[in-house]
Amino acid sequence: MKKAICIGAGPAGLTAAYLLSKEGVAVTVVEKDPVYVGGISKTIVHNGFCFDIGGHRFFSKSAEVEKLWDEILGRDFLKRPRKSRIFYRSKFFSYPLKPFEALMNLGVITSTHCVFSYIWIRIFPYRNPKNFEEWVTNNFGRKLFEIFFKTYTEKVWGMKCREISVDWAAQRIKGLSLWVAIRNAFFPQKKAGSSVKTLIDSFRYPRKGPGMMWEKAAEKIKIHGGEVRMGADAFKFLYLPEKKVWQVHCKVQNGATEIFEAEHIVSSTPLKELVTAIHPLLPSHALQAAHALRYRDFLIVALVVHDMNIFDDNWIYIHDPAVRVGRIQNFKSWSPEMIPDPSMNCYGMEYFCFEGDGLWQSSDDELVKLAMKEIGYLGLAEEGDIKAGYVVRQKKAYPVYDEDYAKHVDAIRNSLEENCPGLHLVGRNGMHKYNNQDHAMMTAMLTAKNIMAGKQIYDVWKVNQDAEYHETQTSEEQSPGTGLRSVPKRSG
Repeated sequence: MKKAICIGAGPAGLTAAYLLSKEGVAVTVVEKDPVYVGGISKTIVHNGFCFDIGGHRFFSKSAEVEKLWDEILGRDFLKRPRKSRIFYRSKFFSYPLKPFEALMNLGVITSTHCVFSYIWIRIFPYRNPKNFEEWVTNNFGRKLFEIFFKTYTEKVWGMKCREISVDWAAQRIKGLSLWVAIRNAFFPQKKAGSSVKTLIDSFRYPRKGPGMMWEKAAEKIKIHGGEVRMGADAFKFLYLPEKKVWQVHCKVQNGATEIFEAEHIVSSTPLKELVTAIHPLLPSHALQAAHALRYRDFLIVALVVHDMNIFDDNWIYIHDPAVRVGRIQNFKSWSPEMIPDPSMNCYGMEYFCFEGDGLWQSSDDELVKLAMKEIGYLGLAEEGDIKAGYVVRQKKAYPVYDEDYAKHVDAIRNSLEENCPGLHLVGRNGMHKYNNQDHAMMTAMLTAKNIMAGKQIYDVWKVNQDAEYHETQTSEEQSPGTGLRSVPKRSG
């Protein structure tokens, strides 16, 4: 019988474990968290109020992913309207841009400045944009970049837009520009031989949050004979060439060390941590590349408030440099079932930080006070309406796309392929690739197929390789298609 160990009980790790266990593989999932499965897609519960770590829409261009969601969760999905806007200077701006609305909200002088700024950059563009700032400026003009991209992006990444790889812009906002937004606003009809892309207007969502999906997946893994070990922190990966197996050493909750053995490891643990824990040690250039990888950490302050129905968005982006909050979730708009009292709501105040910095090290009380102060400053809640606050910290939420990340990942990938048979990388942190939930799942689905085939038929690195954000659809799409497709192994 084949054996596999899945490191991490997030969407990628649990997807791989579920599919392998269905095929009769002896699967063990090891998860550092002692309570929650789901990774960054978990759902936290406090006094009956449920909230996410960032909000996760269930929409995919892959019919295979959609089918798997249905298989795992069944009828526990809701269909929810999609709405997210930008909050700037106490006003809401629709996304994509609605020209007349933007004109009224920004005012004639600022709007005119935006248009002339865009005309200028079209005449004198950056010929070969090298970073996020240059790419966005080329597509929207300097003024719109400063209003709608600079502040929020630098909050998220904690670095200047000129230091962020152009890959990030291409992945998140490919195909959009000021001209495209204006053209689609005035002329949305499809031309012959082409189709207009729009953001999706609805998505599916588990009744009690995304953690519901992954709790159900963990249950089904156990039904198929697999094991899910919570509170097991993998710290050493030892390859035994004479037996052609891996030993995974884990610290468990009682402080002891347990060793799990299998021919295959499916790892969604942060690539930096994995590489430095492999024995025998990888070549020095791979270790140096791993040490150079960077991550952005994240914390959320969930505020329980009397619901004044100030906004009904799933979330809003905060483009105000006067506050540190970057995004605010409205969990009742995700699912009313996440709020136990219909007169109440729960807002998720999202802060982006680095582990160990002043924000991260602040006490829970200090963070709740900061969130209360900032939501009051923004005019989105009164202090007297806030009844409770809860803090959750999430390490390594985002792999950083700095100028050198790609070469570091390539160096690590090549070294692992040469030295680590049976080791498979999946998911966002496992591949240091900003995958969405469905992309992470697809990397695991293809990996499971490779393991069952006994060889690498599919190249998981090509998932989302076209760098096109997944929450768009064309006018021809009546249902999710095959935007995430099974791709053959790269040659060479």
